[in-house]
Amino acid sequence: MNFEDFNLSRETMKSISEIGFEEPTPIQVSAIPLIMSGRDIVGQAQTGTGKTAAFGIPIVEKCQKGRNPFAIILEPTRELAVQVAQEINKIGKHKKISVLPVYGGTSIERQIKTLQRGVNVIVGTPGRVIDHLNRKTLSLADVKIVVLDEADEMLDMGFIEDMETILKAIPSERQGLLFSATIPQPIMNIARRYMKNPEKIRANTKDVIVPKIRQIFYEVREPDKVNALSKLLDVEDPQLAIVFCHTKRDVDEVSLKLGQMGYNAGALHGDFTQARRDEVMGKFKAGMLDILVATDVAARGLDIKDVTHVINYSIPQNPDSYVHRIGRTGRAGKSGIAITLVNPREYRHLRLIEKTAKTVIDKKKLPTQKDVIKAKEKNVIRDISGIIKENKHEAYLSLCKELSEEYAFGDIAAAALYAAFGEVKETPPEDIEKDGTARLFMTIGRTDKIQVADIVKSISSESGIPFHKIGKIDVFDKFTFVEVPKEFADNVIRSVNDIIMKGKRVKVQRAKARTEK
Repeated sequence: MNFEDFNLSRETMKSISEIGFEEPTPIQVSAIPLIMSGRDIVGQAQTGTGKTAAFGIPIVEKCQKGRNPFAIILEPTRELAVQVAQEINKIGKHKKISVLPVYGGTSIERQIKTLQRGVNVIVGTPGRVIDHLNRKTLSLADVKIVVLDEADEMLDMGFIEDMETILKAIPSERQGLLFSATIPQPIMNIARRYMKNPEKIRANTKDVIVPKIRQIFYEVREPDKVNALSKLLDVEDPQLAIVFCHTKRDVDEVSLKLGQMGYNAGALHGDFTQARRDEVMGKFKAGMLDILVATDVAARGLDIKDVTHVINYSIPQNPDSYVHRIGRTGRAGKSGIAITLVNPREYRHLRLIEKTAKTVIDKKKLPTQKDVIKAKEKNVIRDISGIIKENKHEAYLSLCKELSEEYAFGDIAAAALYAAFGEVKETPPEDIEKDGTARLFMTIGRTDKIQVADIVKSISSESGIPFHKIGKIDVFDKFTFVEVPKEFADNVIRSVNDIIMKGKRVKVQRAKARTEK
């Protein structure tokens, strides 16, 4: 089917075209005609199936504008409320449908002012919606469509009574739509109590994860996981990656270790304040963090279109969780990669996930030292090619000509690459300090466009130690190691720590020993 087959208005078709939807997903094919005909539905659909548009398109098409909301959509988290509101705004752009996300942790006064002006669609979390109902700043008297989205997540978060309170405040002559990844008994009870003979529809798991997401697993012993993760990050070089862990403690430990190894990683779990969550998510969406380490609960409702990799550092505890996790990549029609680290005792659980999710997860061998070096060399070639294509090297051509009178061009180029990128190695060498030498770790590397000369200049100018006293410098993709005389080490750390280099705040500390398991 095509979207044209739904007999949608010209304005909605224009919005769909601008968003970039090419053809409806299976859940949209099943849901849109039923919703347009006025039926109540219970839809079983995971993240990534296109369910927001499945109910968003009919809501926009059927919307009757008035002072009070025509439709209300309940979401478990503020992140999801904002994302769903944004998508419905895009769908309703040319029909001039006004949409308001309503959630806690922000000014209720601003929401009240917008409600007083009139809103067509409310997308809210149950707690804040009830706040407005109690204050009488929100009337649901004219609501014709109510959507319970991610209903099982709202159940898990303890919103079942709030959901029922809101449903009781809406006129009985309404259309009810319920979407949930799983349909536990309490959700079925709500459907029976508050919906009229709902039609059940389902998006198969295979529609979610095949063929857009490439699924791989690696066999890794538990003590080797951080080193394995480091190798995979070096070889895969993800644009944005989410690393899933079971526990908050694992999240803290993995993100800390990645940071110490020079990766640009941030943590997200349930102990964070809303302000901290917003800060971390803002940095991740803006590309200021490459890697987000999170628990399942903290990652609920995330919809970031440019996530290229999902890595299950801990194997998901059930097949539904696996589908939810890997659905964070391969968004908006793009491809994605899902990687799972599995210890030998978890093989049976992995096979259960494959069987239940009706998918195949391919086994691969971990990257070798040669693979990691090749990946780093590819990055060097990419960087150098970019410089040549943009003619940024022209000012150095005369200097190369002068050097060529004494050295071969190949030697000149190789020496220049060494000066810019340091030695090519698989992973940072162990912290073996020579007599009288201290080894320092700096959180800046090749991907920040830093060069050896920049590091030498910064250390010398900030700490006052002579150029020739600075020893070996190893520049890696995300971090750098520098050797300095022991008597200067504390001075260098004090002087250079927290300075800005290439627009980035750099941390400096003594290098930690690295253990191989």
